[in-house]
Amino acid sequence: MNTPLRVVCFASLLCVSSVLSFAESAAERAESAATVLNEIMSAPDSGIPEEILGSAKCIAVVPSLLKGGFVFGGAHGRGMASCRTDNGWSAPAPLSITGGSFGFQIGIQGVDLVMMVMNDRGMQALLSSQFKLGADASAAAGPVGRHAEGSTDWKLRAEVLTYSRARGLFAGVTLNGSVIHQDENATREIYGRMVPFRTILTGAVASPQGGEPFVAAVRKATGHETKAASAPARPNVPVNPPPVTPPPAPAATPAPQPAANQAAPAPTPAPPPGPR
Repeated sequence: MNTPLRVVCFASLLCVSSVLSFAESAAERAESAATVLNEIMSAPDSGIPEEILGSAKCIAVVPSLLKGGFVFGGAHGRGMASCRTDNGWSAPAPLSITGGSFGFQIGIQGVDLVMMVMNDRGMQALLSSQFKLGADASAAAGPVGRHAEGSTDWKLRAEVLTYSRARGLFAGVTLNGSVIHQDENATREIYGRMVPFRTILTGAVASPQGGEPFVAAVRKATGHETKAASAPARPNVPVNPPPVTPPPAPAATPAPQPAANQAAPAPTPAPPPGPR
């Protein structure tokens, strides 16, 4: 396929995606991303394994990612991301994903995309506000099911695990080569000003009301919400406290001494001798 036709196909896809994306506000997109994650987690036997959720550094959801083409394929979508911090999950960071893939592809399809950032290298790539899957961070299809003990590949080689839920028929697409970057327009819309990706994802800003549904869905999926509610507050008492040392006994009070210029008391006179 020649280059001009590739450009036309990809531009057409971007045009369709942009019309659909701008018809949805940032708050509505956060709600859609929350719905996608909640629906995926409602079927644990065919969802994201607990070990993946427990180890993930960041979670990103792109509802209705558009992929399509004829021989040449492309992808474009907008979504939300949140990262784990010392105080729980961060506020949502709006993002955009754009890219293409080569191979035999026919048609246009909308899919829901979930990306799990699994280690510090992948998290640093996301915090940079723009990175390419497969180059700046390795990506692989994530295992599916309630548990993932039998599969260790994801622990060894993947910075980002990807999951998709198809809404139509499509074949032969990959996300390698796709670029993820901050959605600045949606950031200004939901925060009222431009806030850098790193500031949002490191927990330096509070979650806006419009983004709270997505953060709540992330907390629920990772079990953070349940654990936080069930863990009673405990005083900060050491496990092995040191022995208590008894207070010292009070010192004896010395008897008062006469002053230097005070005369000593006269001695008691002896009794007179008796008759002989």
